[in-house]
Amino acid sequence: MPTYDLAHWLSFFTAAFLLNVAPGPDFAFILSHTVKGGKRAGTAAMLGIWTGAFGHVLLAALGLSAIIAASATVFGVVKWVGVCYLLWLGWQALRSQGSDLDMGETGAQEGLFSVYRQGVLVDLLNPKVATFFLAFLPQFVEPGAGPVWMQLLLHGTLIIVVAALVEPPLILVGDRLTGRLRESRTLRLWLDRTLGGVLVGLGLKLAVSDR
Repeated sequence: MPTYDLAHWLSFFTAAFLLNVAPGPDFAFILSHTVKGGKRAGTAAMLGIWTGAFGHVLLAALGLSAIIAASATVFGVVKWVGVCYLLWLGWQALRSQGSDLDMGETGAQEGLFSVYRQGVLVDLLNPKVATFFLAFLPQFVEPGAGPVWMQLLLHGTLIIVVAALVEPPLILVGDRLTGRLRESRTLRLWLDRTLGGVLVGLGLKLAVSDR
């Protein structure tokens, strides 16, 4: 089992906390769905992002992220698939008619699963996340602390654990602040438009980004 000193953990958890509280595409995706559909939609988006992030952690631990980082072709393919998916999601939200997740138990479950699936794909199809984990996690690999893949997996998983402490309270706050807004169909329509704008913006940001 890997062993580390106190300085190591202080450095790692400080960095992990700052990474999770800093505004970014993942948080924008989660918050947008919270504003639109409430805490259940925000939670579904959050769980999807976590699942996608854990996929990147596994890729980093297995060394596959190095292939994405090293190959311009593979990086470009993943990047543009991600761009197209974000733009498609944004277009769907922009052309909606003020939909929400209050459509009965079965419909709500299907809607929440759709949000979860979107979160997974939004994170997995962002090659910059893969590159980030590949650059960030090795900084905390200690010689003699255990197999490299195990250390990468441990620290990557702990980043998601820190997210589990930081993001749920923010979802609850966002839900309370926007609960009354969602009671109006007109406002739900504009919430959909806002979500669509956020998704399109994320797609365009990814499209113009370099490694």
